[in-house]
Amino acid sequence: MKIKNIHSAYFIGIGGIGMSALARWFHHNGVQVYGYDKTSTKLTTQLESEGISIHFEDEIEKMPDFVFKNSKEVLIVYTPAIPKDHKGFNYLKEKGINLYKRSEVLGKLTEGMFTVAVAGTHGKTTTSSMIAHLLKSGKKDIAGFLGGITTNYDTNMIMNQSDYKKAIIVVEADEFDRSFLTLKPNVAVVTSTDADHLDIYGKLEELKKSFSLFLENVNPSGQIYIKDGLWEEIATKRIKAKPSSYGLNAGDIRALHVQVKDAKFVFDVTLDNKVIKGFQLSVPGFHNVENAVVAIAIANQLGLSDKEILEGIRTYQGVKRRFEYVIQRNDFVFIDDYAHHPSEIKAMLTSVRALYPGKKVSVLFQPHLYSRTRDFAVEFSQSLSLADEVMLLDIYPARELPIEGVSSEILLESIQADEKYKVEKDSIVEYLSNRDLEVFITMGAGDIDKLVEPLKEMFNTEHAA
Repeated sequence: MKIKNIHSAYFIGIGGIGMSALARWFHHNGVQVYGYDKTSTKLTTQLESEGISIHFEDEIEKMPDFVFKNSKEVLIVYTPAIPKDHKGFNYLKEKGINLYKRSEVLGKLTEGMFTVAVAGTHGKTTTSSMIAHLLKSGKKDIAGFLGGITTNYDTNMIMNQSDYKKAIIVVEADEFDRSFLTLKPNVAVVTSTDADHLDIYGKLEELKKSFSLFLENVNPSGQIYIKDGLWEEIATKRIKAKPSSYGLNAGDIRALHVQVKDAKFVFDVTLDNKVIKGFQLSVPGFHNVENAVVAIAIANQLGLSDKEILEGIRTYQGVKRRFEYVIQRNDFVFIDDYAHHPSEIKAMLTSVRALYPGKKVSVLFQPHLYSRTRDFAVEFSQSLSLADEVMLLDIYPARELPIEGVSSEILLESIQADEKYKVEKDSIVEYLSNRDLEVFITMGAGDIDKLVEPLKEMFNTEHAA
């Protein structure tokens, strides 16, 4: 596969957040792009409006003619999330036509290019979007492959403005299915290595081993930024790049004097024997301050001035579904968040408590995956207990079949919130109408986001009345 020779590309599962970013990049750089996905979504509609042809029927005759030629000028990309009985994928595979995972293509694309790769079981989407925004606002030419829709640019793909070989690549390095091992970055970030994806790795030790392999792929003359306390857990003698730790009041690079003022996090950062004072971050959360610290360090490394970095952090608006304010009034706050791991939930609710002391915090949570719910049932219950009121939806299965004895109800018993109950998705809007809520959070990685607009409309209508 030679990226420069590709003239046509077909994406099986084009509607995924990572696949769509890659498809957008090829389209932007002059390649004819087609795709398939199971259902039409807001994202696929946007891709179609940009000139990308998409079909939604899994039928051989719907695929473009060029996919059957097995030409070196044709690229066929698939996501591991497609079902095993997918007709198109299996037909092409049986015919011996070359098929590539998204991670393989991304790895090939970044070969020989200056690449910043952000890895971690959580925090990578926000951190990579922060880095991309800082560099772009500082007039650097970048190509940003992001795992979420960044609010500043309303996209998951920030396009290079000149020859892509001259741009800085900022990429979210996904540990799922060990995808990030195809990358060979110049700068690498590890935000967290908490137990997750145990359906893939089996045990935490295997997950951490994968992060070690990721860091072994960093250019020997490159730089590693790793959250304070993690280096000892995954360091190996085969890692040659220089490591630096970061954190809140800890690490080689650290945030100092962190305060909450007018619903913003204000702080200073010490790095390279200097202190940059007066950062203002409008995206709330102590965890987001931590993410900002490493983004600031990378911007400093790549030549941005202190003034440019301060301005970049001040103007950063966040990522959709990452501590996203849906409604923000004096009497009522509605926040939507992607948190689906106990550590993420704890970080989220701890920050909400700091921002809104004395307010009642109500959470509507949709567990994601049967295996994750089973493996972290105790931890989920503990983290959700930071809320005053917890409402649980059914588990979103994603790629899994049900596991006997595993349901949302197994979390309820151990949750220590004042109020806790199981609710039905179909009736939740009516259930929450005329409720006395102060801070309300929708949380989860499944399809809970489809409830955000109906709930927003209901709350606003109720307020107007």
